[in-house]
Amino acid sequence: MSVLPRLANALGRNDERPNVELAEALAAKPDKGAIAELVGTLSTGTPAVRSDAIKVLYELGERRPELLDGHAGAFFETLGSRNNRMVWGGLSALAAVATTQAAALAARLPEILAAADRSSMIAKDKTMSILAQLAGAGFADKALPILLDRLEGAAPNQFPMYAEFAAPVVDAAHRARLKTILETRLANIPQPAKRVRIGKVLRQLGK
Repeated sequence: MSVLPRLANALGRNDERPNVELAEALAAKPDKGAIAELVGTLSTGTPAVRSDAIKVLYELGERRPELLDGHAGAFFETLGSRNNRMVWGGLSALAAVATTQAAALAARLPEILAAADRSSMIAKDKTMSILAQLAGAGFADKALPILLDRLEGAAPNQFPMYAEFAAPVVDAAHRARLKTILETRLANIPQPAKRVRIGKVLRQLGK
């Protein structure tokens, strides 16, 4: 039985709750056919169906990433969309499976970076999460230089979060550079809450 009637648009809903509930149901009782149907709609569905489907899929990936094994290619296809919702939704899905499908994502990292650069702040946030996860999954040499480059030029509002992404996965070869970036940016960040977060990361790094 199709799961598409359970999507928010099919129910005449303007909120995401039905999509989240469907993701929760699939996480609790996996259905490969239903997951494949949702993945298929990313290329064949109406804009409303595609939007709902990618929401279900990345919510599912956050709960049970292994259930999306083999579907990274479909998420990459969304990165070329003219619909920004699909771009950052696809990056959200890729972030959800970045650890379980690290090799696939590392091989196509330029596509991820290009999509982030032309999309929203959410897309950039998800891309930094992907880079950190790749670094922690054995691709530090490839991911950490890019992560640190982007951290260095990050917007002030995003900087503490990106620093928190980087700290747990930074290796010895990149630790000094990360500390230098944090110390340099800290001097120009006036907000107390952000300074506290950056200070905590520095302490984790052994300042």
